[in-house]
Amino acid sequence: MARARAVLGLIAGAILILSSAGHSILGWKELSGKLAAAHLPAELVLGLQVGWQFGGVAMLALGVILLALFARRWRGEPVSLLPAATVAVAYLGFGAWALLASNFDPFFLVFIVPGVLLALASASRN
Repeated sequence: MARARAVLGLIAGAILILSSAGHSILGWKELSGKLAAAHLPAELVLGLQVGWQFGGVAMLALGVILLALFARRWRGEPVSLLPAATVAVAYLGFGAWALLASNFDPFFLVFIVPGVLLALASASRN
């Protein structure tokens, strides 16, 4: 059972890494086009870009941490699952808020799915 949970954690880590690339590259391209069309001040656009790109970097970092953690768990090494549980709570909490705030736009399942996978992966102590 521990190996199956490690696989769930590895999948969730990979999802975070892939979604970080989508967020930073494709997401910013779409958003920046809309911001340009709105003729917003350059300082505001730069501030949004910095925060947006940091979100992508944070997703990448979390994904790498999770891959390292669950790779060790896959090999049978004892590891703390607190980092994975913390990310699970953050993704589930943010995803739930985003779903409610957006009138249940299914796009925001992009947070719920890895959150559920991480919650399942980090639920066991053995």
